[in-house]
Amino acid sequence: MIYLDNSATTIPDPSVIKSFEQASAQFFANPSSIHQLGGQSEQLLTKAKNQVASILDVTPSEVIFTSGGTEGNNTAIKGIALEHHKRGKHIITTEIEHPSVYDACKSLEDLGFDVTYLPVNKNGVISIEDLEAAIRKDTILISIMHVNNEIGTIQPIEKIGEICKQYPKLFLHVDHVQGFGKVPLDLKNCGIDLCTLSGHKIHGLKGTGILYMRQGVKLFPLFHGGNQEQSFRSGTENLAGAVSLGKALRLIKEKEQTQGAELKSLQAMLREKLTEIAEVQINTPPDAAPHIMNFSVPGTKPEVIIHMLGEQEIYISTKSACSSKQKEESRILLACGHSKERASSAYRVSMSYSTTKEDILQFADYLQKAINQFRKVME
Repeated sequence: MIYLDNSATTIPDPSVIKSFEQASAQFFANPSSIHQLGGQSEQLLTKAKNQVASILDVTPSEVIFTSGGTEGNNTAIKGIALEHHKRGKHIITTEIEHPSVYDACKSLEDLGFDVTYLPVNKNGVISIEDLEAAIRKDTILISIMHVNNEIGTIQPIEKIGEICKQYPKLFLHVDHVQGFGKVPLDLKNCGIDLCTLSGHKIHGLKGTGILYMRQGVKLFPLFHGGNQEQSFRSGTENLAGAVSLGKALRLIKEKEQTQGAELKSLQAMLREKLTEIAEVQINTPPDAAPHIMNFSVPGTKPEVIIHMLGEQEIYISTKSACSSKQKEESRILLACGHSKERASSAYRVSMSYSTTKEDILQFADYLQKAINQFRKVME
């Protein structure tokens, strides 16, 4: 099997699964229970939070465990909007956000909020000048992803954070789901108030995630009830998930340090092999994140090619997993100025630190064969 759909989800690390199993079996008690078993679970939860905070270089009180990226993004965006709406009802985001941000902002428009969707250039990058011009007196939130999930574009978060620091009443939220463990981001020194992470994108487990919330930030919680997670995320804690997530965070940061250059080299190799295929048009800019490569093959049907590759146990995707079953063209590529034909014939290859040169060579070889076979059938 050649698995190249890691931006949709990664293969869980065996040690992460083991930590989940052990925590589930040995610390099954509810951390909120006042008896001894509950106390032991609570201690393990505190230990997991301290470990996560240490890895992220933040304080434990700034870590909120969530169920993943969608919950983190919705909690941050809607939470800030509902908590601070009396201060202003203007939000700034971009045209190429993940659906969990884009649609969350759309839903707020129905509640009377005004949202500015910043355009991007051909490479998927916003203009800093556009951002500065969009900020108004009633702007309460800027939400911008670090690494785009479809084309791998990296947004200038450091510059954006510097601008936000000039507006003390303006919050900056960053969707860092695709970037963590691949593209470094300093949470403490980039002017970031809230940041979303997801476990299953870093070889952790589905249903696990983190919302970093800078100390002093207040938001309206989406869930009410048990007052867990400082009342920002009520609900019995996923203790085993939190423990396993800490393990996944540590492992991916280690790989980022030791294998980061190798991953970048693999991406360069992939780009070179794709360039050799005449029908391919590459959409990912050269300075993108090292694990994502998006390209189009106009005239082909991605669902057919992907099925043909799947028969060879080679797995890639089209758009984000959350919108890949939708038939329409990629909203992201259209926003970058690409044609409808190019946006409707796009493919995404997303690698992990386990991807090898042989994987890339075999993928490129089978892709060319699949394209040839498709052309032959259509003639």
